[in-house]
Amino acid sequence: MTKTHNFYFEGGEILSKISASWFVAYAYYIYVDSSFRAWDCKITTLNFRMSKFVCSKRYHNIWLEQVLKMEQLDKNLNSVGLNSCEIKFLANEILKKIS
Repeated sequence: MTKTHNFYFEGGEILSKISASWFVAYAYYIYVDSSFRAWDCKITTLNFRMSKFVCSKRYHNIWLEQVLKMEQLDKNLNSVGLNSCEIKFLANEILKKIS
């Protein structure tokens, strides 16, 4: 797993374990477009992340709103290969869909 970042908001300890970029990519796949596969990367923690995603649904809106406030989402290498602008665009699209 890539270097983690601590998030100090509700449920942030879970998001820290799965990564904001992966969360957004997988949420986009689940909530918006089932053909979007950036989340399906070759990482050993994929099943763990998917499980944490399911168990953390109550935080998804909060996390997406926090992602929109984040800077340099692509500062550290992320497993989904998306840059900050792309991650924020996807987060905004998800929020529109689930709100």
